[in-house]
Amino acid sequence: MNPLVHAECSWLAAQSLRERRDRILVTCAGLAPDLDGLTLLGGEELYVRYHHVLFHGFVGALVTAGVCMALGRQRLRVGLLALGTFHLHLLCDLAGSGPGWPIHYYWPISFREWFWQGQWNLSSWQNAVIGLFTTLACFACALRWRRTFVELLSPRWDAEVTKTLRRRFLGEREAPTPDGVER
Repeated sequence: MNPLVHAECSWLAAQSLRERRDRILVTCAGLAPDLDGLTLLGGEELYVRYHHVLFHGFVGALVTAGVCMALGRQRLRVGLLALGTFHLHLLCDLAGSGPGWPIHYYWPISFREWFWQGQWNLSSWQNAVIGLFTTLACFACALRWRRTFVELLSPRWDAEVTKTLRRRFLGEREAPTPDGVER
């Protein structure tokens, strides 16, 4: 599964958190397993050898949850959601990263590989459909929580996207300005 869909799924899982900061932390936790993808900077051989190994396991999950708990405002909830989104990433990778990309969950204690025969390719229709639905769900959050996935980038941009979606789908209008003009 691609990183954008991992981020969207993680952000959706964080919607019960009050503060943007905590939602960002939980979203980052859902992206954290792919830190081992930085091995690509050392060349293709390192990437093939260590991607889905170094951080796609229990050590990465514990480090990620610990950091998120330390930085979060609602520490326990953030830590638990961080563990959840981290493992959601692993589950999605097991399903949709393609054959040949097992996960070494117990590394460095064990090199046992986790995989299943039904893994679909990264560019599969299944991943495209999941990506479409997660994107739509992120935009639908504007209707209920008055925020979208765009909040990760900029609260101001998110306010504009949210305002536009609420106008379009809920028929909301902006309050008139002092000169009586609706903007």
